[in-house]
Amino acid sequence: MIKIYNTLSRKKEDFIPLEAGKVKMYVCGPTVYNYIHIGNARSVVAFDMIRKYLEYRGFEVNYISNFTDVDDKIIRGAKAAGLDIKDFSDGFIEAFFDDVTSLGVKKASQHPRVVDFMDSIISFVETLIEKEFAYEVNGDVYFRVRKFPDYGKLANKNISELEEGASGRLDNESFKEDPLDFALWKSVKNDEPSWKSPWGSGRPGWHIECSVMATEILGDTIDIHGGGQDLEFPHHTNEIAQSESKTGKTFANYWMHNGFVTAADGEKMSKSLGNFKTVHEMLEVANPQVLRFFLATTHYRKPLPFSDDNVRDAENNLQKIKNAYENLIFDLSNGKDADNEIQVDEFRGRFIQEMDDDFNIANGLTVFYDFIKFINSGGSSLASKKLFDEINGIIGLDFEENSSKETDDEYIDAKIEERQTARKNRDFALADSIRNELLEQGIILEDTPDGVRWKRG
Repeated sequence: MIKIYNTLSRKKEDFIPLEAGKVKMYVCGPTVYNYIHIGNARSVVAFDMIRKYLEYRGFEVNYISNFTDVDDKIIRGAKAAGLDIKDFSDGFIEAFFDDVTSLGVKKASQHPRVVDFMDSIISFVETLIEKEFAYEVNGDVYFRVRKFPDYGKLANKNISELEEGASGRLDNESFKEDPLDFALWKSVKNDEPSWKSPWGSGRPGWHIECSVMATEILGDTIDIHGGGQDLEFPHHTNEIAQSESKTGKTFANYWMHNGFVTAADGEKMSKSLGNFKTVHEMLEVANPQVLRFFLATTHYRKPLPFSDDNVRDAENNLQKIKNAYENLIFDLSNGKDADNEIQVDEFRGRFIQEMDDDFNIANGLTVFYDFIKFINSGGSSLASKKLFDEINGIIGLDFEENSSKETDDEYIDAKIEERQTARKNRDFALADSIRNELLEQGIILEDTPDGVRWKRG
């Protein structure tokens, strides 16, 4: 049985979905005012792998991940660009899909946008006011934090701690009943985009949007709610308060949070700190499969240190996996099919055992590397290829596209002849480029007195 570490309980729990064989899963998506950075990508890739593993284990996953497309930063960015917020957001949503598709991320079942849910948001807020969990002041609507029992439980915070952190906030918001109360609806200011509501023109607060989209699409109670560790408080904390106050039901049964990507000095990478790299920039110079492998192969709850050395380590490990795969394909194309289904099933069982333990890909990779050694020592078979493809699919790797070309002896011989011609023409840059191209594919060239020899690394 799959076990999930539930942030709410601070322990691993058996995963029992609301409906057998099906998973309702909501993961907070990006605010689309810029290209996603490496920290955003870590969350996208981590939950993509979790989703793929759940599907591998036979679950039908209804996977929802939103776009926040109305926000202060979006409004400022759109104004600076001379665009309305939809056109501004559309450009970064398109870039998001380009970037994450390159990283092998599967599209969500739905990618809802805030602007498409304004009527539902207003209705949600109206219900909270009717139930006296919210109140309106001068066109703004706030949630009464103290009215919700156990507020802060997700982030392991109590009201006393939150009061200390909120001291002084009433200086600028003296109309709030309590400094802890948070905005559900914001009255229009200046010439910013707004929507009509019973409280006047305005726009939603940040937290309300995910509660509305999650419950509208998936129902009052969902199986899994995920996102970055930084969303535990206040975003997910406020989602719980407003959702459960409206419905009277548990909002999400399992809360999952991925760890931060950290810089070389151990500090969290973020746009606000200015120490981030966008995926868009990185994909201009980095192999997307290397970046995917780097992001996917640390346990999702652990911090992920970002450095050139760590990315190179990921690249080297990926190359070993790729070489083993190419050797496997080569053996099968030459009729080698070992009778090893029992041994392969043992590796599959070990891999599943590790992944069932809160999606522990780090331990799963240990099994995978043992499996690769098994293949390299004569374990090539159709059964081996099936398991290799299964694990690759979960990690998010795809070697199929170029595998036939890269293992074709005629292709390699042709590239060697092309290199020899370049050397005769003293075009050493081209010759080196061909050598490096083959090396990236796991083909090592050796110049000998008897000519060029090659082997698979």
